[in-house]
Amino acid sequence: MTGLVLKLGPRERIMINGVVLENGDRRSKLNVITRDAKVLRLRDAIHPDDATTPVTRVCYIAQMVLAGEADPQEAARQLTRGIEQLRFVFCDADSGATLDSALQAIAAHRYYPALKALRGLLPREEMLMKRTQKASLPVAAE
Repeated sequence: MTGLVLKLGPRERIMINGVVLENGDRRSKLNVITRDAKVLRLRDAIHPDDATTPVTRVCYIAQMVLAGEADPQEAARQLTRGIEQLRFVFCDADSGATLDSALQAIAAHRYYPALKALRGLLPREEMLMKRTQKASLPVAAE
């Protein structure tokens, strides 16, 4: 069987085509076989107030398409522009492959794989932000 396989924990919530669903008391597995279904795990959702970094902002745009809250064509333009800007910061081969994967998914109008790929950059972004903060701290005078 093809499609998206969702493995849900007890009481885990997901949004499918704008409808929030909550799993029961046990773990379960769902097969979403409709290709164009908009699926978002709410545990992965980024709150608008938390979209404060370049990667979280791009992830948030993809998330809004999955929630049915953004026009997919306009979002694709914004995502493509955002990803091209991220290339200036994430210059290593792994990050480049991740960004390429996200762009390919966006070009195919597959926003969940794009979001999943972009979320893979969040730990790298956090590490870069910490480095930048350390480098910008004032040095104590002796």
